[in-house]
Amino acid sequence: MFQGATIVSLDAKGRLAIPTKHRDALAQGGLPLVLTAHPDGCLLLYPRQAFEPVVAEIHTLSSFNEQVRWWQRLLTGFAEDLEPDTSGRILVSPALRKFAKLNSKAVLVGQGNHFEVWDEALWDDKLARAMTTAASAPPPGAENFRL
Repeated sequence: MFQGATIVSLDAKGRLAIPTKHRDALAQGGLPLVLTAHPDGCLLLYPRQAFEPVVAEIHTLSSFNEQVRWWQRLLTGFAEDLEPDTSGRILVSPALRKFAKLNSKAVLVGQGNHFEVWDEALWDDKLARAMTTAASAPPPGAENFRL
């Protein structure tokens, strides 16, 4: 299970260093890793085995729906298979760096079976905005959720 938030660096070539504590767990989920785009403007980093059901499910939806087509374009159209190098780095393509506005610092946010990859400044902005509304009411379906 991938959890926690970690700030990582991208080098001048666009390589992102996967933290040591997550490398083995990602590899156990099957190589290559899959990096793709998300409608919220971040990237998703999956072990291969965890990504396959996501792709299968998105392609069961009707491509006659415009929103579905865009989700399909983002999730499968941007998907890239990546093998970490011997230092545990993955090369984020120019197209994905542009999509996610990734600069020199990124934040990996664990989401159970995958990571979200955010540009640090964009993450800070979205987090600050979310915190102003998150405390006002629980999300739909979580009215009885207790921490």
